[in-house]
Amino acid sequence: MIQNFLDLKPDTQWIETVWAHSREERLNDDHANPRLCVAALLPFKYGQPDWESFERMLVWMSKCAHQFGVEITFVLNADTGYVFNLSNELYEEVIIRFRSLYPEASFIAGVTAVGASPTDFKASCYHPHLEIAQAHEPCEVMIMTSQALNALAPEDRRDAYFEIAEKIEVPALVHALEPAFVPWATPFEPWLLYELAGHQKFVGGKISTLDEPHFLYWASMCRDLGLNFVPYSGDDFGIGSAIRMGLPLLIGAGVSACPLICAAKKYWRKDDFDSRVYKLFEAFQSLEDSVFRLDYKGSVAGYKHSTAEILKMLGVIESAEIHPNCPDLREGDEQARMREALIRPIRMAERMNIPFYSFPS
Repeated sequence: MIQNFLDLKPDTQWIETVWAHSREERLNDDHANPRLCVAALLPFKYGQPDWESFERMLVWMSKCAHQFGVEITFVLNADTGYVFNLSNELYEEVIIRFRSLYPEASFIAGVTAVGASPTDFKASCYHPHLEIAQAHEPCEVMIMTSQALNALAPEDRRDAYFEIAEKIEVPALVHALEPAFVPWATPFEPWLLYELAGHQKFVGGKISTLDEPHFLYWASMCRDLGLNFVPYSGDDFGIGSAIRMGLPLLIGAGVSACPLICAAKKYWRKDDFDSRVYKLFEAFQSLEDSVFRLDYKGSVAGYKHSTAEILKMLGVIESAEIHPNCPDLREGDEQARMREALIRPIRMAERMNIPFYSFPS
């Protein structure tokens, strides 16, 4: 069983390492208060971005974080913000609108390959988003995968990330995910994670998986090896795990359940512990299990539509429309389904006096 980084090889699988056999309890931390990174939704109305709703949503989430003493960082132009459907002009306008509301606040910008070939990797495809985001510092960037990048063998994939990093001027996160989010995506092997974690420009990474606890693998490996690299959970099916381990979240679920997640972060900490936090974990997780449910193709991509329905019902945004060029529309009566899914979390919010989470009267 591998436990020394010197024994890692490009084809080493997680199951061959001690970090795939860790218990979450070993990593629990009730003193840490890491930031909550929320992948902001871009609302639409009549086929156009609804900027009033966008700004109202950001203010609502800021109030939630302030109420519970949580540091919040907004993630702009990630999947929840329809990054794959945005023109460069709209990509920048999202940042400008954010900056007009928060002139000095840092944000994380999703950065993906613009106009990329699915088979021929070129680092230059990442330059347009990097140039736009870095022109609006302070910020960080999240390097989102692309089909040609993901298809590379581990050593070539490392070199490709390092080539992208040559144009990075701000702190950067890498992002790995599984096919439930994008059909061709694959998580990082342990060797690749170790290599990327050692690069001075990569300060952390987000891992989005639904079927295997890669976030636990990352957390265990980074702690045991003392890596100067922060794992961010993108697992919308396991939000409570990151809170219990005292590690940051970077999730779209942070929008639809923002007050509940902020409250859970507070009530898990030792000085504010409330044993009802375990039921709170269950309540918002039951909601997100519906929001991020797998469709008949094994995809959760429709979560953006579900999120919009919830925010509309809560009175945060005006319309549940999604980007007109995005195919990820849920079938059936999604409003009714989300209203039912909200019953338990809203009841829990009432019982724990959690504000900002109720249907408008």
